[in-house]
Amino acid sequence: MPSSRSVNPSRRNAVIAGGVVLLHVGGLWALNAGLLRRAVEIVVPVEMLSQIVPPPAPKVEPPAPPPPAPAPPKVQKVQQAPRPRPIPVPAPPSPNAPVALEQPPAVAAPVAPVPAPPAPPAPPAPPAPPRLELPSSDADYLNNPTPVYPPLSRRLGEQGGVVVRVLIGADGLPQRAELKKSSGFDRLDRSALDYVMKCRYKPGTVNGVPQAMWKDAPVNFVLE
Repeated sequence: MPSSRSVNPSRRNAVIAGGVVLLHVGGLWALNAGLLRRAVEIVVPVEMLSQIVPPPAPKVEPPAPPPPAPAPPKVQKVQQAPRPRPIPVPAPPSPNAPVALEQPPAVAAPVAPVPAPPAPPAPPAPPAPPRLELPSSDADYLNNPTPVYPPLSRRLGEQGGVVVRVLIGADGLPQRAELKKSSGFDRLDRSALDYVMKCRYKPGTVNGVPQAMWKDAPVNFVLE
């Protein structure tokens, strides 16, 4: 019967190789199953926590120096006011001393009043306004004609008042005539202008001197 210690070398090698293969197969299966990932997750945080650097210690600032002590107040010297000198009191007069008589106050001489300046002369009175007399055609000696009523205006019933502005010379004769107010009818207006230029007038005067003047001469055309 052969001994148990004597083992075939080829068989031992085959057993070792089979174990290695089983070990690799198991590792692959564990990797697929997530076991290896959990192991890594557990190990890595531990390593990270072990590498955390502790925070630095807080910086302690040195205490501020104490403020300087205030300077002592200066003592001002008080000057003493000079003492007033005594006022000498005059001695009372003796009863036997002569007394001076008081003189009466001087009276001022009366001052003569200054005469007032003479009043200025009154201005001369303004000259009297010139005496004006307008021309007139009412004098009886003039013998003026009556205005002519146009026959056609009578048949048509035309009537109205006309005012003619006429320039009368110093000799009493009319020099120019203008229509100042119309009657509304051309025939009556022309008849009034002709009548005014045929009349004679008393000339106007200024302080009695005849002068040429304008006069308003009314002419009325009224049907009876």
